[in-house]
Amino acid sequence: MLTHSGKGARRALAGIGLALLLVVGATVPAAAARRADPGAGCPPAQPDCSVWDDEPGNPGDPGGGGDDGGDDGGDGGGSGTCQWDGRIIPCYDEFLGWFNSGDGCYYKLEQPQPEAPEGQQWYVRTCNGGDLGAQTEVLLDDPPAGFGAPPNPEELARRALASITLLPAPLGVAPRKRVGPGLVGLPVWMWSEKNPNYFGPIDAHETDRGLRVDITAAVTEIVWDMGNGDKVPCPDEGTRYEPTGDRAGKTSPDCGYHKGYQKAGTYNVTATTYWTVTWRGGGESGEILVTRNSGIVPIQINELQVVTR
Repeated sequence: MLTHSGKGARRALAGIGLALLLVVGATVPAAAARRADPGAGCPPAQPDCSVWDDEPGNPGDPGGGGDDGGDDGGDGGGSGTCQWDGRIIPCYDEFLGWFNSGDGCYYKLEQPQPEAPEGQQWYVRTCNGGDLGAQTEVLLDDPPAGFGAPPNPEELARRALASITLLPAPLGVAPRKRVGPGLVGLPVWMWSEKNPNYFGPIDAHETDRGLRVDITAAVTEIVWDMGNGDKVPCPDEGTRYEPTGDRAGKTSPDCGYHKGYQKAGTYNVTATTYWTVTWRGGGESGEILVTRNSGIVPIQINELQVVTR
């Protein structure tokens, strides 16, 4: 039996207030059906993207905890994830072969295959969960446990997701603190830029050993936090406010805080976009949910002054 040195490589508003607006945020670009938990963050292979409003504030973040839509626990394994010595590792590695959880070793058929007794085959074995170290040629009667497992479609979907960029939406709000204050009781308009990177749809695919999985990522809702405990859900990017447009001084037709603020003060407006990533392949389909959190837009609201004689 021959032992040799291995190369086990290891491979993110109305009226006065409305007329005083304008914001276009600038972006710093940096699972039959199964469903992942909502509240996901950025896939690990995806840049940690931030969005800033045109007024200094806090950058957006990739989202909260939960299923992050991309953490397959490995680095490109095509047949799910395995565990060894407290670590999550890919069940398949293109250089090391298939993992056997019984002994913590990867097995790959030796190529070219040396002469072997009838019914037996030579395998290259890499132990200790594939860490760098000695590789051994072993002669086996049967394939080891886990050998030849097919690719996992959902894992391929997550790898495809990690290859695309889902950015948090840049926010537009009227009125704007830096331009001028709004007034108590007047409606507020909210919108974002219509761009596939912010709302989709974005398509991608991943292929492994003849299995192809396609994904489509699109925003299903954007929820605005008005900074006073109220939240406003909108189905899409909304409509930009135009001070000289037909609806100047009125409520937004699709995404607005119609009742306005009831007290004077400064409010920090943020928004969360909810992405649904649908995947299909290998006779299966499913969804992966991902969120993106925007930056902060401050709004100044003043009391309406009434002049009497």
